[in-house]
Amino acid sequence: MTGSAAGADHPDGPLDRLTRGTRPPLLFGMTPPRASTTPEERQRVADLTLARLAGLDLDGLVLYDIADESDRNADERPFPYLPTVDPADFHRDHLAAWTGPVVVYRCVPKYSTAQLESWLRAQDVARVATVLVGAPSRSTAVRTDLPTALRLRTEVRPDLVLGGVAIPERHASRRREHGRLLAKQAAGSSFFVTQVVYDVNAAKDLVSDYAYGCADAGVTPAPIVFTLSICGSLKTLEFLRWLGVAVPWWMENALLHSEDTLAASQELCLATARELASFCEALGVPHGFNVESVSVRRAEIEATVELAARLRRVVDRPGESAGRARPLTG
Repeated sequence: MTGSAAGADHPDGPLDRLTRGTRPPLLFGMTPPRASTTPEERQRVADLTLARLAGLDLDGLVLYDIADESDRNADERPFPYLPTVDPADFHRDHLAAWTGPVVVYRCVPKYSTAQLESWLRAQDVARVATVLVGAPSRSTAVRTDLPTALRLRTEVRPDLVLGGVAIPERHASRRREHGRLLAKQAAGSSFFVTQVVYDVNAAKDLVSDYAYGCADAGVTPAPIVFTLSICGSLKTLEFLRWLGVAVPWWMENALLHSEDTLAASQELCLATARELASFCEALGVPHGFNVESVSVRRAEIEATVELAARLRRVVDRPGESAGRARPLTG
């Protein structure tokens, strides 16, 4: 399988979907294998993943950079933290069959400025974008802080497409996340990827404040890519909570009392996607979706792939939202 089909039916370049908002992008997120695996095992994981994704017409892959966040949350982690292969190395060494766009996360506190500079200079800017992530808490040991990493990217690789993290839950508690997005946009971010969204109202609040903030500042909104994840077990639900994902009680009730939790979760994710798509269209905010599984259970991974296939139809539909408003930035 290759990623070439992702751009076959439209004139956009490989990364234009992320930055121009010409059609909502559909991405698939994955965490590289554990660092303890052999190169052969890593290649097997890569091949199996690409085989699962064949035919989905994805607009890109997202490769996560995992850090130990125990200093952010003192509660016991439902799934133990295990170091994973560097996503940049996994992309370079094991995903040669994927020729489509890749968004590589970089947890910048883990790396020295020299390491980050070397990586930035080595990237194929035609197909690679990055999301730079700062420290999860003030007590995290930091080799490079986020402002320094952002300046470094501007100085040594300004042509590398840059994305930023958006956290609706943080906006719900402080009502300042839209300001952070505007600041990141001013620093070079041309798209945003959210944390896993289960609380659709928190996400809509963020979109609304960001849209009106853009209008007040006279800037065009950047695409917001909403991350959706299947929840197929109580353990996965506990892990989502540990990660800081807000799951409304009514939704948790629906999952806990369903005879088929995977199917129920998939329908809830689709409903969330439709609601967010209509809301963003009404406000003139470009949007897209990123699908990931926070669980390594095969059933949840396969349900996530099925969700991506169904989301393709949500992404490709023409604008159908009722009461569609004129874009705020004209």
